[in-house]
Amino acid sequence: MVHVSRKEHFNAAHKLYNPVWSREKNEEVFGPCANENWHGHNFELIVTVKGLPDPDTGFVVDLKKLSRLIRQEICEKVDHRNLNVDVPFMAGKMASTENLAIEFWNILAAKLPSITRVGKLHSIKLYETPRNFVEYFGPQTA
Repeated sequence: MVHVSRKEHFNAAHKLYNPVWSREKNEEVFGPCANENWHGHNFELIVTVKGLPDPDTGFVVDLKKLSRLIRQEICEKVDHRNLNVDVPFMAGKMASTENLAIEFWNILAAKLPSITRVGKLHSIKLYETPRNFVEYFGPQTA
C-alpha cells in the first residue's frame, strides 16, 4: 500500500460557542476561542490517499488533480471565511477543527473517484496551529 499526500493552506475565522450554555460556561470550556468577535487561524490541510499504483500511470492519484480538487471543493469555500456563518456545510455544527475535518472527509470521499481509479481516501490531517491538529481516518464501523 502506498500513501500519497497533498498539503494545502487556507485562512479562516470561527468561534467555539454552545448556544445552550451560558456565556460564562462557554468561556470556562472554550476560553478565548469563545470570543464573541471570533478569532482566526492559518490552517494547513493534508489529504492522504492510499492504494497501489495504477499500472498505466504509476500513480495512486495524480497530485495535480488532487490539489485542484482540494482547492475547488474545500479551500475556495472556506478561505477567508467565517466558518460559523459563511460556510454552508458547517451550518448548525460546532465549528471545531474535529468537525471541520469530518466535513472535509465527507466532501472529498464523494469526489475522489472522479480523479483516481485506484486511490481511496486514507486521512485528513488539519492543523489549526503548528502544534494543534486533528487527524481523521473516516467513519469507523463497530
